[in-house]
Amino acid sequence: MASLVPDNVPLFAGRSVWVNGPVIVGAGPSGLATGACLRQQGVPFVILEKADCIASLWQRRTYDRLKLHLPKRFCQLPRMPFPDHYPQYPSKKQFVDYLERYADHFHLEPTFSTCVVSAIHDDTCGFWRVRTSRVQDGSAADAGSEMEYICRWLVVATGENAEKVVPEIEGMEEQFAGKVIHASEYKCGEEYRGKKVLVVGCGNSGMEVSLDLSDFKAEPAMVVRDS
Repeated sequence: MASLVPDNVPLFAGRSVWVNGPVIVGAGPSGLATGACLRQQGVPFVILEKADCIASLWQRRTYDRLKLHLPKRFCQLPRMPFPDHYPQYPSKKQFVDYLERYADHFHLEPTFSTCVVSAIHDDTCGFWRVRTSRVQDGSAADAGSEMEYICRWLVVATGENAEKVVPEIEGMEEQFAGKVIHASEYKCGEEYRGKKVLVVGCGNSGMEVSLDLSDFKAEPAMVVRDS
């Protein structure tokens, strides 16, 4: 998978590793699927993952009642369908279990707790220089943990929802004394039982969170920008 750095590639001050194939950034569904397809073709690769597990967004930043919002046949990864006994819309736990079995089946072994600091294409030698740092307690460690991966191809599979987006609402911090959270931090409506909760937005998350709040006897209300 990795070998000595070619002579025509200037060395990084820290440790440099030559990857004789693509570097994949992200061990979510897309990163795993890419790795599986490369594995089937005999192409070496490295998967880098910031978290300490696969599919970290699904495992760490989703609410408990989440299910796939599309039928399972549209969501299964290449070369391995969902089990027949799975329902039409698998639950969060079922999807995570499926992804873990998928990684085991194709012998995918991401390098966990590794944050990509920068990725620069070196036009002189024609290679990508992917600089990384080890992650400790959710943030990048000191400079001594930096490593550079050198490869010809780079696949970015970090997901469209990797970073939460919280709008700046006038008075939210100064005039509102209640708790404010992003949907990625919501888990279950139990702690909101009997409370009034304002949900901002009516996408998939907003609608399902509102339903969950209602099921737990909270009093949800929703505001929507669009008419």
